[in-house]
Amino acid sequence: MQLVTALAATGVGRQDRVALLSRNSIEFGELMAAAQLSGIIVAPINFRLSQPEVQDALCRVMPAVLVCESEFVPMISGIRDAVPDLKYVVTIGAAAGGDSVDYEDFMASGEGGQLPYAARPDDLLYLVSTSGTTGASKYCMIGQREWAKVAWAMNAELRAGCDDRMLVTMPTFHAGAIGLIAAIHARGGAAILQRQYDPAEAVNLLASEQITIMHQAPVMLQAMLNAAEASARFESVRVVMYAAAPMSIHTLRQALQTMPAAGFLNLYGLSEGAVTSLPPELHTHEADAANILRSVGFPLPGLRIRIVDDAGREVAAGAAGEITIRSDSLFRGYWNDHAATLKVLRDGWFHTGDVGHIDDRGLLHLLDRKKDIIVSGGENVYSPEVEDVVRELPEIQACAVVGAPDERWGETVCAVVVIRPGASLTLSALQTHVRSRLGGFKVPRRLEIVDELPLLATGKVDKKRLRARISV
Repeated sequence: MQLVTALAATGVGRQDRVALLSRNSIEFGELMAAAQLSGIIVAPINFRLSQPEVQDALCRVMPAVLVCESEFVPMISGIRDAVPDLKYVVTIGAAAGGDSVDYEDFMASGEGGQLPYAARPDDLLYLVSTSGTTGASKYCMIGQREWAKVAWAMNAELRAGCDDRMLVTMPTFHAGAIGLIAAIHARGGAAILQRQYDPAEAVNLLASEQITIMHQAPVMLQAMLNAAEASARFESVRVVMYAAAPMSIHTLRQALQTMPAAGFLNLYGLSEGAVTSLPPELHTHEADAANILRSVGFPLPGLRIRIVDDAGREVAAGAAGEITIRSDSLFRGYWNDHAATLKVLRDGWFHTGDVGHIDDRGLLHLLDRKKDIIVSGGENVYSPEVEDVVRELPEIQACAVVGAPDERWGETVCAVVVIRPGASLTLSALQTHVRSRLGGFKVPRRLEIVDELPLLATGKVDKKRLRARISV
């Protein structure tokens, strides 16, 4: 109540925008709750962006108020004049100065009691950025009505109740983290925020906070498994939800062995909406489960999926094509970007840009992003398929497969890998292994060994940066 009335006193009205630039924090949660109650629109800004990118984000969103953590105040001071609609900067953990006001003082200036205005189902709630893997981020318009449906759907998939405690390690400017917090709160559970991801600290939090639900991108889960000294640290965990990228069979089986009593849940979605879920009952050690575990599951309730070709025609059963979805819980379009909205929302269907197929069980298999497909000599190579095979090598700690420019073939397959300490790997050994499992045109012709893979905030590998690196 106090935060809403304090914002109202600055002139912020229902459906006005408030931006937030912060790491995971209690203040983040307070502002999100204020939006759900009052009808203001909150736009979380990716704190990992550069100063020009933050300026671009603020100019797109045009907030009246920016709530900003202390470490980002110098950045904002340098660009504030370029954001004409920005009237107030509220600082978290920093002494107020100039035109800014301290967050706690700002909160205290508000009055309790009745809200000055209240949210309505048709209101916008959040402007959530896309990951920006194909260029500048766009901001998805998420409505109050749609968000409530997503929260309850995800709560049901998690089977979460009032006694559950969820560890949130993903940055809370991301749609996945915001959605999970809403899901755990739907039935009165608690969200435990890790300020920024650290695998060793996350493992310790599992025990000290008696975490029952954890959510990890696959690369984060692998890091936690590597950091854990004993499986006893995971004893309280009953649900492990993974998302953001496909998980290798090796990592999944290691996790199943470490947490045999936990149920595993794979959720596939985008900033624009949640799509499918692979339930715990289908996560098993059985030999014939490998193909099921490579899928991203069944459509969420009320959601329809069509697989289409480049002309928008539905493909034959089992064939690969672009994944398109229809649901009343999706985003409403991109903020102030009508052209981008029309490009992806066509005839009531959202075109995800992901390529996949549906098997005879009705399970969706995610093959690749359209932009990440490697076209070598006229043949399509799906990078996750090659990555799964590369990860089978004991020398591999992490890997990504991208297309490298080639005068003869157009593109060739390039494997970018992180090697385990003390191990070594040659291109010849890699090729021998992959050739034993896949067709010749899928075999990497180039090997790059790196210390680490560049990651997006979601935990996905930043393949745009990898492609730029190997193209030099």
